[in-house]
Amino acid sequence: MDAAFEEFVAHGYVATRVEDIAARVGVTKGTVYFYFETKEVLFEAMFKHMAVPFTDIRAQLKTLTGPYADRIKAFFNFFYERIVLDRRSREMLRFIISEGSRFPHVVDRHYEETIAPMFDAARELFEEGVAAGELRASAALQIPELTLSPAIMLSFWYMLFADRKPRDVKAFIDGHIDLLLNGMVTRAECTTKEGSQGAY
Repeated sequence: MDAAFEEFVAHGYVATRVEDIAARVGVTKGTVYFYFETKEVLFEAMFKHMAVPFTDIRAQLKTLTGPYADRIKAFFNFFYERIVLDRRSREMLRFIISEGSRFPHVVDRHYEETIAPMFDAARELFEEGVAAGELRASAALQIPELTLSPAIMLSFWYMLFADRKPRDVKAFIDGHIDLLLNGMVTRAECTTKEGSQGAY
């Protein structure tokens, strides 16, 4: 699966040859076909093996404690680590974009196992913060994608421009969280923390 991943990353689905995958492993092409009858079956097996499911994200969310501003910081740092900084996750996104029309069921599974759990966890966190009086009842409750989309954008940046136009990733993440908190945290909570609005 690792060998198949590297070949598909390097060449894309169409140009990848099963014999090159076999060569990486040190076996014959026939050996690969013994386990995977077609390249399509091999690709799907590779994708399922390498994808990073987020079905455990709610358990991770329950470990967060303290003010909701701190919980949001921790949650979004975790999100960036899993979505942007993890090469495997970035390449899975690349496959979804480049091969999605060929493997629509793979796209659906990726959404169900990776994207939807993250959106649901973000919504749950925001709802709890609003109920606690620490967050504003903003559009993020109905559309959590609004708050997570900068991380997706940074993933695209990595894929397209990383070698030519590198970004200060830490500054990007800190800036996103700062913007998010100043838009969501209640004015009273900001005042309590730092004595003025815009404290984050």
